[in-house]
Amino acid sequence: MQHLAEIITRFVDFFYRPFRFWVSRQLFTYAACGSANMVLDWVLYFLVYNFVVGHQLVYITLWFSGFTLCLTPHIASLCLVFPVTLFTGFWLNRHVTFAGSSLRGHRQLLRYILVVALNLAINYFGLKLCVELWHWYPTPSKMFITLLTVLVSFFGQKYFSFKK
Repeated sequence: MQHLAEIITRFVDFFYRPFRFWVSRQLFTYAACGSANMVLDWVLYFLVYNFVVGHQLVYITLWFSGFTLCLTPHIASLCLVFPVTLFTGFWLNRHVTFAGSSLRGHRQLLRYILVVALNLAINYFGLKLCVELWHWYPTPSKMFITLLTVLVSFFGQKYFSFKK
């Protein structure tokens, strides 16, 4: 996996050269890795929403209580896609963007999850607002909300999850 991180770092550094006078390397790397993870999130969300969940309500029975949850298709899709992009984002941040962090891996992961949990809450309430109250389409709503969480994520990851 370390070899893959080195390949990604070299690839991002190649494209960084023209931007080096305007943007720090770390910010550029964060933007590149974050953009790749965001596109992965959008594509997976679109595929899950349209082809896995299929615009249908999803019923989940909790085995320990017998209680049944009913998830709207846009929230069910968010729940299915979230774990994938959580771990791809953590891996990219840990091994490519903030590779110089002196914090131990488990501490980074815990802090990363806390920042992502904040972003998940923003996503959840944002989707509820955009789709159910404003009647926007789910995929563009998800894209809009993701753009809003980028700033929260960068500063949270830089100064909390992966601080030196």
